[in-house]
Amino acid sequence: MVEELDFENLQYLDMVIKESCRLHPVAPLLIPHESIEDCVIDGFHIPKGSRLLVNVWAIGRDSDTWLEPEKFKPERFQGSNIDLGGQNFQLLPFGSGRRSCPGLQLGLTIVRLVVAQLIHCFDWELPNGMLPEHIDMTEKFGLVTARAQHLMAIPTYRLHMK
Repeated sequence: MVEELDFENLQYLDMVIKESCRLHPVAPLLIPHESIEDCVIDGFHIPKGSRLLVNVWAIGRDSDTWLEPEKFKPERFQGSNIDLGGQNFQLLPFGSGRRSCPGLQLGLTIVRLVVAQLIHCFDWELPNGMLPEHIDMTEKFGLVTARAQHLMAIPTYRLHMK
């Protein structure tokens, strides 16, 4: 079984999780913030009291930042120091700074463990000979981003105990 100590050897898993968070963030918009004073950011005047929303979904698909932003390519993070903790503004799925998600570390640890176990313990196939390019990845937007259609996959347990 995969344990937390194994994470340092699972770099590709981290790349897949980062790419998933970039392309399909859980929440498309971060929690609103209010400006406490008038300011100018990148030439834009922001009046005091303005409500600001960060569009994480759009940042993850920005063609000025990402090469082929609509493609799922975990390898784009190979050798990169971009993390999920909000230090890099091109990837902010959990916010940034003091107001970032307080459950970030616990959440990422659980996601890593669950995904690693699912990959380690099962072989996966699509139903009825479906090809991966026929999977409908359409999203349904709301408070959180969900898939419009459920993913159907067939697991086969491969770690039979004797």
